[in-house]
Amino acid sequence: MTTKAAALPLRRVEECMGTVFSFDVRAAGVESADLEEVVDWLHWVDANFSTYRSDSAISRLAALGRARTADGCREEVRHVLARCEELREATNGYFDAYATGRLDPSGYVKGWAIERASDMLIERGSTRHCINGGGDVQVIGGQAHCEPWQIGIAHPLHPGTLAAVIVGDDLAVATSGSAERGTHIFDPVARAEPGYWSSVTLVGRRIAECDAYATAAFAMGEAAMDWVESLAGYEAFAIAVTGRTWASSGLS
Repeated sequence: MTTKAAALPLRRVEECMGTVFSFDVRAAGVESADLEEVVDWLHWVDANFSTYRSDSAISRLAALGRARTADGCREEVRHVLARCEELREATNGYFDAYATGRLDPSGYVKGWAIERASDMLIERGSTRHCINGGGDVQVIGGQAHCEPWQIGIAHPLHPGTLAAVIVGDDLAVATSGSAERGTHIFDPVARAEPGYWSSVTLVGRRIAECDAYATAAFAMGEAAMDWVESLAGYEAFAIAVTGRTWASSGLS
């Protein structure tokens, strides 16, 4: 018995985690059933990590307070909380799952979920695909031979327009700011809402860290420029609330 190959490109749009995820698979051999498994994974993540669901693992942990450990939790929960702590140290406290005083690892979870979804597609044979989760993007390979992906950065001060376009293969692009969800980032160091940037976009290879670093850079304010320049393998593009733009030295 033979299985009919899925027509390319294989595309899917799914609402999850309070946003919209889109999939664009350009690699032969990946079936619709493979994509269905990936979508199921995203909904599993939402069910276990949503801070808006009282029955999620994260909400139950949050209700027990900061002193509560993840002992006895699923491996994925322990992994996320451990990575959040590592990222808190790497960002000098500007990325913190307890930024508001209550456990909320959302700044890492969405990027981690996208990254794992991308890895699942690779495990199923994909060499070219794009996953976009609410403006955070992981691409593998190119759109086609010698044709890179083009990822638009929404302009937070001019809705419906693009501020920049990132072009490349095998990269991740994450943006923190007001364009997608409005103001939602808290500076855990100054204990205040950040007021310098309107949006900060980080470009790297893996979306989980890009997502967390974008959140940290947004919270840092003007100091983010020097901090990003010190990071190996990452570039950034940012728009201040005044409309002024800044790009790191390796980003043309």
